[in-house]
Amino acid sequence: MDMGCARVQQVARWRLSPLAMAVMGSLMLPSAYAESQHTKMETIQVLGDTYRNTATKTVLAPEETPQAVTVIDREAIEQRQASSLSEVVRYTPGVNTELRGGAVTRLDLFNIRGFINYQNFFDGLAVPYNTWNLQPQIDPIAIEQVEVFKGPTSVLYGNIPPGGMVNMIAKTPQQEAAHRVTMSTDSDALREVSVDSTGAISDTPLAYRMVALARQKDGQAGDSEEERYIIAPSLDWRVSPDTLVNVNLYYQADPAAGIYTSLPAKGSVLHSDQGSLSSDSFSGDNNWNTYDREFLMLGYKVQHQLSSNWSLLHSARYTDADLLQKNMYHQKSDDDRHYPRNAYLTDETMAAWVVDTQLSGDLSWGAAQHYTLFGIDYQNMSSDVGYDDTLANVVPDIDIFDPDNNQFNPDSLSFAYQEDHDIEVTQTGLYAQDQILWNQWVLLAGARYDEYELNDDKQTLSGGASSASEKNIRHYNLAFRAGAMYQFDNGISPYLSYSESFEPTDMDNRGNVFDPSTGKQWETGLKYLSLDGSTGVNVALFELKKQDALVNDPNDSYAKIQTGEIRSRGIEVEFNHALSLETDVALTYGYIDMEITDDPNLEGKTPVWVPEQTASAWLNHQVSAGTRVSVGARYVGESQGNATNTFTVPDYTVFDTAVSYDLSQASSSLSGAKVSLSATNLFDKTTYSCFDDLNCWYGDERNIKAKLSIDF
Repeated sequence: MDMGCARVQQVARWRLSPLAMAVMGSLMLPSAYAESQHTKMETIQVLGDTYRNTATKTVLAPEETPQAVTVIDREAIEQRQASSLSEVVRYTPGVNTELRGGAVTRLDLFNIRGFINYQNFFDGLAVPYNTWNLQPQIDPIAIEQVEVFKGPTSVLYGNIPPGGMVNMIAKTPQQEAAHRVTMSTDSDALREVSVDSTGAISDTPLAYRMVALARQKDGQAGDSEEERYIIAPSLDWRVSPDTLVNVNLYYQADPAAGIYTSLPAKGSVLHSDQGSLSSDSFSGDNNWNTYDREFLMLGYKVQHQLSSNWSLLHSARYTDADLLQKNMYHQKSDDDRHYPRNAYLTDETMAAWVVDTQLSGDLSWGAAQHYTLFGIDYQNMSSDVGYDDTLANVVPDIDIFDPDNNQFNPDSLSFAYQEDHDIEVTQTGLYAQDQILWNQWVLLAGARYDEYELNDDKQTLSGGASSASEKNIRHYNLAFRAGAMYQFDNGISPYLSYSESFEPTDMDNRGNVFDPSTGKQWETGLKYLSLDGSTGVNVALFELKKQDALVNDPNDSYAKIQTGEIRSRGIEVEFNHALSLETDVALTYGYIDMEITDDPNLEGKTPVWVPEQTASAWLNHQVSAGTRVSVGARYVGESQGNATNTFTVPDYTVFDTAVSYDLSQASSSLSGAKVSLSATNLFDKTTYSCFDDLNCWYGDERNIKAKLSIDF
């Protein structure tokens, strides 16, 4: 069994329309089509019985959703040897990744259709984020598939940015035994070992999955390091033919996570008479660079078939997390060379519950098949945050062009400013949806009501004086969604949809409080899937408006401004095609015209981190039965470097490649062993991203990775 073959996932399980019955998954990779001609593959339930399509929370396929969805399966994740969620979604149109460059790996940070996204999902449940720095980061070793749902998704998931969401589908226990051990190294001194084991437990109604990983490597900047340890067991218990219980645990420790400091625009993106910085430049201090994160997630799922037409899926997860961060930030320089710095630390803890209960009905009324959904979800997050800052004139300035990164003793630091926060956030949502298959029509309608509350008790100590304040925010929201699609016999399915989003806004780094923002989107497009699965096309045109949006304060890089409206409109194209039995290609293109359309200071400006155009290409070629060669290219267009649009970040194109070889082709004694070699940014192209004039980052340097995997 190939543990990476997620491409055979849905066929045995989904109840599909006649068109979708011919499809192997969502925009099935043409390589799956080609390989299926060589070997007969056993159909297995890789995604598990409790899997639901992210875009509808139903058993229907993404092809039957009148809204853009991109699915990235396990084979693509492994082929590109992705080590973070941002790397997984690099080739997705409408998504801009690594917003803080290649050296910052501690957050899964990207934007979708121009809107930044901190809130990701794991197996359909929100991964808690305390709005400071504590974001549990799921490693790709535990992911079977990633689904990117474009546009407003609040009808199903509550408070979320309007650009869309990313749902990571967890690896699940399988009845068929399969075991894999992997060892990896790379050009950054990577030392990594992982284990993935699954199978039935004897003759019992139990099946297990065990995923584990240990990783150490050098960071890109300065003398930084990255370190991670994971253990993620899960258990399926088939209580009866109608009832399945899944229990899952995910534990991760990140004792080190590279750097988080930035660099000024002058000397990196912009010319400086003082000199040029390099991609491994570091503006912080090695004696004050700590990021120690640990979190535990314990969850369960219960699926019960109430009758032939109704089923219940109840999911819950508890998260306990903590973080200690020691870092520095720089301020404006008088000579564009010597930059004043402040040292700070955050000590953060978090405990959170996420619960989602879904009642699904599969009903026939005349010629119409109704996939009806009723649900209630609940989130509660409690977080304690301590923030200490030296403020000015405590730590030495840094000469950014001749840096000394070991200038002070951390024991001598004194903090002039301190904050302590006791934060609690709760949200309850009620939602209903009906997805109708009627002749060749797919009709979708849904609504949701949310209650959201945030309480923040704050204690401040500044200049020897203490103060206390309390913030209470309560919001209510009603969101709607509707869409229609017509499935022609030739495989073309045009669609039209309308959707809304709801996103409570929290205070910024200056303590400013804002109203909630809402989003509204119209989207039209078409989906095409050839009946043999060899060709797939997705085209989406959208106009999305976000009201009461937050943007950067042009006069204060640590503050936000709430604007009247931001408009994002554009087009996204995905094309997958098997050129032959041995060769397939995947092409994407994205265009975004994003503008602040209502603001007294920034109207007509484009937010940062939003390239106007992106494109990518990925080509696979099966050289022989055991050898495959792949090449890829990613283009990211020009973007604005600050809120006032006074300078731009240049566009760039980088190339990636991957080669895999089945060692059993050389010797039958090596059956199950495979070696892989991949390279990202193959030609070491220098790239940048910027937030403002003081905060820029270099993109990924060239990285070459080698992996040996053994299946048994």
